Amino acid sequence: MPDVRLASSRGRWILLTTVLGSSMALLDSTVVNVALPRIGRDLDADLAALQWTVNAYMVTLAGLILLGGALGDRFGRRRVFVVGVVWFAVASLLCGLAPDAPVLIAARALQGVGGALLTPGSLALIQASFHPDDRGRAVGLWSGFGGIGAAVGPFVGGWLVDGPGWRWVFLLNVPLALVCVPVALRHVPESGGAGRARGRFDVLGAVLGALALALLTYALIEAGEGGAVVWGSAVAGVAAAVAFVLVERWRAEPMMPLDIFASRQFTAVNLVTLCVYAALGGFFFLAALQLQVAVGYSALAAGTALLPTTVLMLALSARSAELADRIGPRIPLTAGPLLCAAGMLLMLRVGPGASYWADVLPALLVLGLGMVMLVAPLTATVLGSVSVVRAGLASGINNAAARAAGLVAVAALPLLTGMGEEAYREPAAFDAAFREAMVWCAGALVAGSAIALATVRRPPPDCKRPECRTFGTVTAPPLEGEPVRKRLS
Repeated sequence: MPDVRLASSRGRWILLTTVLGSSMALLDSTVVNVALPRIGRDLDADLAALQWTVNAYMVTLAGLILLGGALGDRFGRRRVFVVGVVWFAVASLLCGLAPDAPVLIAARALQGVGGALLTPGSLALIQASFHPDDRGRAVGLWSGFGGIGAAVGPFVGGWLVDGPGWRWVFLLNVPLALVCVPVALRHVPESGGAGRARGRFDVLGAVLGALALALLTYALIEAGEGGAVVWGSAVAGVAAAVAFVLVERWRAEPMMPLDIFASRQFTAVNLVTLCVYAALGGFFFLAALQLQVAVGYSALAAGTALLPTTVLMLALSARSAELADRIGPRIPLTAGPLLCAAGMLLMLRVGPGASYWADVLPALLVLGLGMVMLVAPLTATVLGSVSVVRAGLASGINNAAARAAGLVAVAALPLLTGMGEEAYREPAAFDAAFREAMVWCAGALVAGSAIALATVRRPPPDCKRPECRTFGTVTAPPLEGEPVRKRLS
């Protein structure tokens, strides 16, 4: 029985450790987009290289995060968490020292491996360490501090890019790790391991999943070039995806048991997740570029301009989850994507000469309100659609789906909108492609809304099936740091 109390010194040290570790991955995901134009100029990189700077990290993270949770259960959550923090810091150092784009992309892929090890561990350590009476408050504090980190991320990224340089976006992780690791080793109790989890790891499933994502992403990014290599990558990616499904179907202990999709609610909400996070992933990749390339903002101004959405999420997500708990998830999951779509269509006004107060801010406020209405109920509905013992698995699958949708959007939108390799150096061309991309993103959100309207239901009060559990209050979006404690594969 976990017995650490939050008010104790050890409890505070555990909370600090988990916040620092998850903040490394969270900050990295929010600050890199702001740095992309400067990275492109300094390394003489084309648009495809900038896409890979984002997606190399997402491919390995999405493909291996379920395995990372299983490793923690098998070998000890603190041990795997510490290994992940060290791995992430070393990879960040390589990113900061990268002499060219290929080295940066390879280092970003290594960062994703570290993120897959440390991300599942942060909340798992809280769950395994704190007394049940304090666990809810500890999770709330972890979520709150994580929200603050997300809010300041774009601002910090812009300040670093305009100040000491974009390399410090990555080098900042090194001192964070130097604080986090000693505190974890000294104050955080080990949990899991010691033979608690048995069985084989589904390494084949993890490799096939990551390989399918990588090959399909490559085919989308390089589709404009055509040729046998691109077509071969697309065919191989589809084959790897089919092989992944077959392996997960026939293995005795799969990484992603397919029978979890027998819950119609779980399947429906993950389809909504794919639509919503494809749109959001594409938006945040392109918006930071649009504000700098077409509107003429500095990196700091662009990062600061994007703050309203995160501030609204931080301030109102808990109330949104409570509202969804009272009225059910169908209305929030239907109306939230429509509000987000309206915000993205308002971004059509953001171009050369746009006013922040009249054009940019209204669009971001509408988008932020839509995210407030949508994200927390979406996560809560995922967790409420399966039995309690599979909540960690459900969260991890939803987490991976959100990341995979984002990386596919980042790869596909430049192709769909005809962005050339040098588009981010040409304000007029980028502005035209951005406007078309916003229409695509809005369309994905409308599709997600329609799926929610048609499929998501609130279970009747006397229902006893797993999907009838209460939705509860969940405040963190499934982008960084969701609990991913899985059955072993």
